[in-house]
Amino acid sequence: MANDPLPDEKQSDPIVNAVPENSGEVAAEANVEASSSFEPVELLNNEIDQLNKFYELVINFFANYSFQLIGAFLIFLLGYYVAGKISNWVLRICERNNIDVTLSRFIANSTKMIVVVLITIVALGKLGISLTPFMAVIGALSLGVGLALQGLLSNYAAGFNIILLRPFVVGDTITVQNVTGVVKEVLLAYTILEDEDGVIITIPNKHIVGEVIRNSHHDSLMELSVGISYEHDPLSVVKMLTPIIADLDLVSAQKKPQLGIEEFADSAIVIGIRLWTPTVNFYASKYQTYATIYQALEQANINIPFPQRDVHIIAQAES
Repeated sequence: MANDPLPDEKQSDPIVNAVPENSGEVAAEANVEASSSFEPVELLNNEIDQLNKFYELVINFFANYSFQLIGAFLIFLLGYYVAGKISNWVLRICERNNIDVTLSRFIANSTKMIVVVLITIVALGKLGISLTPFMAVIGALSLGVGLALQGLLSNYAAGFNIILLRPFVVGDTITVQNVTGVVKEVLLAYTILEDEDGVIITIPNKHIVGEVIRNSHHDSLMELSVGISYEHDPLSVVKMLTPIIADLDLVSAQKKPQLGIEEFADSAIVIGIRLWTPTVNFYASKYQTYATIYQALEQANINIPFPQRDVHIIAQAES
């Protein structure tokens, strides 16, 4: 009787108290599925909120600074137009005072650059942007920029040297670095040449300064030679060719052509011809001059010999 249960004690129902072992995992999975079903909606709401904030930011910015932006833009456009007019005015003044073309363009371009920089500062001030904080940054970066752009800066330094000392000007014919052409423009970084074929040649200024420069101004020297037979008088041939070549319209008016005996070769007497002709028609002038010389020699019955050699065979007497 001692083992009988007390009347107040209730025996637990095995069906009610039975809890599955994986009930926690099932609940967790149910919560994840429920939360995952709401994630796309929450993400969409967040994106919409961000777009609304960005939209409000843009609207507030243009509402507060629209007039400043328009004013700064108009000031810059007007200033750029005025800078171009001032540059053209300075160029006309330099040309009126017979200042060199290269120096005149440099002064005009520098004036335009200065005016544009000043107008840019005024336009930024209209927006309420102060350039004072940027000065410290520019000073800090100047050393690094100088080291990184030392090749470009050397070109600019050489360009200043060319513009100030003027070893050549626009329109001159120069030969530098085995390149010949007419100077079209001298910029701070490089010099532009053009040859007879219309090919544009760009030479960095650091490869010009310190090198040997041949400047023949507007003309180029043409050196020709023609051989005549030893049976003719070379002085008479030179006297005959001198007026013929001088009357050619391709010869420079500043320098007279030079003709004379250049060499006593093995098969001919070589007549040398030196004349100056405009660079833009150099090869055309060369071919025309050779054609004129050939026709003059043919009409005068002057022979142009070909290389030849006389061989004498001496037979030894039989002993």
